[in-house]
Amino acid sequence: MHKNRRQFIKLSGLAGGALLTMPLFSCENSGTTDQEGREEARRDQNNDKGENLDEFGIQLYTLKDEMAENPKEILKQLSSYGYKHIESFEGAAGMFWGMSNTEFKEYLDELDMKIISSHTNINENFEEKAKQAAEIGMKYLICPYVGPQETLEDYKRLAEQFNECGQICKDNGIRFAYHNHDYTFKEVEGVMPQDFLMENTDKDLVDFEMDIYWVVAAGKDPEEYLKKYEDRWKLCHIKDLKKTNGENNSTEIGNGSIDFSKILRTAKDNGMEYFIVEQEYFEGSTPLESSKKSAEYVKNLKI
Repeated sequence: MHKNRRQFIKLSGLAGGALLTMPLFSCENSGTTDQEGREEARRDQNNDKGENLDEFGIQLYTLKDEMAENPKEILKQLSSYGYKHIESFEGAAGMFWGMSNTEFKEYLDELDMKIISSHTNINENFEEKAKQAAEIGMKYLICPYVGPQETLEDYKRLAEQFNECGQICKDNGIRFAYHNHDYTFKEVEGVMPQDFLMENTDKDLVDFEMDIYWVVAAGKDPEEYLKKYEDRWKLCHIKDLKKTNGENNSTEIGNGSIDFSKILRTAKDNGMEYFIVEQEYFEGSTPLESSKKSAEYVKNLKI
């Protein structure tokens, strides 16, 4: 399913595909007993310490088909599960799902929800999108995917484009961010592209959204990057990782191998502001059922 999303983004004019890598920070599922044991240990660890996230959101790509059919009803359901923040994406119906920006905000107001951010195509009508986002109090427009670049010079041009997008957003009173996949954690010409982008973009103009799943899938440590680039990661995707038939796939939060209690504590201590659930692969569950399960887990998660 995550491959389908990349295909979708490519068809939307955002970029090409990237390769999956095997995670170094996830555990092989050797059997139900081992998985249950890990989960029990994590629950025990979280029982009597830490704090809960006050508010958290969901990336609407998790329910892309359902949203396309009946966006208002799906948003109402998500509100009932406890999601307070919405991160949209730019599909066939646009960031606001066939509504105007103000109509979308008014409906979310009725549900006591806020649209915090949206993934968008930065190569088309970006200034107009920034104006629309600012008009309804959104915090971020986010570049979701660019695909692996062949040379460091390509990444240099990308950093320059991010700075330009950041300036447009700043001029409109919002912020710009880039959302990682795994390809920026694969060296190009001896340099890690993720580090290069973070070190060659203006911190006053460009923030970053950490997709924790993709950092782990690339074999890197999310906490290391959160500490290394303190106050640059302002949003994150809480997306759990599980192996299915030898492949990495996303799953309900708490059903995979990522220790979110530890990582999100580090994230919050290093400047993270927005925590957004996402899932792209569903096994034996509908996107709505999975979204409800993930919300219940996150509500009770101690960090």
